[in-house]
Amino acid sequence: MNHGPRSGLAAVSSALLAMSRHLEVRDVLKTIVASARELLDAQYAALGVPDDHGGFAQFVVDGVSDAQWRAIGPLPRQHGILAAMLREATPQRLGDVRTDPRFGGWPAAHPELADFLGLPIRDGDEVIGALFLANKNCPKPEGTCGFTAEDEELLSILAQHAAIALTNARLYERSRELTIAEERSRLAHELHDAVSQKLFSLRLTAQAAAALVDRDPARAKGELQQVAVLAAEAADELRAAVVELRPAALDEDGLVATLRTQIQVLDRAHSARVTFTGRGVRALPAAQEEAVLRVAQEALHNALRHSGADRVDVTLIRRGNGAVLRVADDGGGFEPGTVRRAGRHLGLVSMRDRANGVGGSLTVESAPGKGTTIEMEVPGG
Repeated sequence: MNHGPRSGLAAVSSALLAMSRHLEVRDVLKTIVASARELLDAQYAALGVPDDHGGFAQFVVDGVSDAQWRAIGPLPRQHGILAAMLREATPQRLGDVRTDPRFGGWPAAHPELADFLGLPIRDGDEVIGALFLANKNCPKPEGTCGFTAEDEELLSILAQHAAIALTNARLYERSRELTIAEERSRLAHELHDAVSQKLFSLRLTAQAAAALVDRDPARAKGELQQVAVLAAEAADELRAAVVELRPAALDEDGLVATLRTQIQVLDRAHSARVTFTGRGVRALPAAQEEAVLRVAQEALHNALRHSGADRVDVTLIRRGNGAVLRVADDGGGFEPGTVRRAGRHLGLVSMRDRANGVGGSLTVESAPGKGTTIEMEVPGG
């Protein structure tokens, strides 16, 4: 007789683990809804995240086919039972939702719902969603509710964890948006500092060549050769920035080829020697490959712009089903214990977040005058 409760606990544990595993808000919502419907053995489940205009910013269903969902039409408004859950923030357990005085009907293609269990999802005092189930799969007289007080308690536990998972996913997405904004801002500064300076030099050199072309053709030829050199350097800088903005190259060329190409560009564009070695790396899931590329770019940026390094060595090697990225420079180094002070070295924070976001890890070894080594390990698929 003890087998049932253990199975129930295992099911709840699996549902909570599944919720915490996802980082994208949409994936979290889908997992919450599917877990709730499976745990409470209901025909339908849905979760709505309200917007500020009387509707829903997101609305996820489980138990309804894609064709049915398209036929139902626009997302529901915040009315009837849904509004009650959002505004009163109280559980709703009904024998037949259609007979409730607050019931306002539904579109023609909507499935018929009868017994109903709904709960608000709360983050402190704020209601951030409404989770509900309908049509419990069990024998029940017409007009009575198959959902029990125990079901309500279980859904309440699920809703509490759903609030945590949803809040974490929102924070992750916001952090990612900020990281992208920071990267674009950094690129703008790099382009201004590097490319604009080269283009200014190119303009002056071209003007000098134009002034010399009649009276000293030999010197004019030398100036024009310098124009070609400056133009090539500016093109390399632009290419490096464009490649960094377009990780789509990962889809076309793969991680190893993309890294090798970018490092070749950086090696030509900077006075420091930049090398790349890749050994035995298999294709990784898309999220892992993008995270590795972004961490490599950030580490290279730090080494080439701030460390004063003469040499930067990048290696990517296979480890198990995953991979290890290592970026080592012989620059000035720093004291890792100071990275959180005065807002310095914030790139290390974003790198660590990227590694953690794909189930990986990041370590930093550095000391003043001893260079820096950044190592990132990510699992495979």
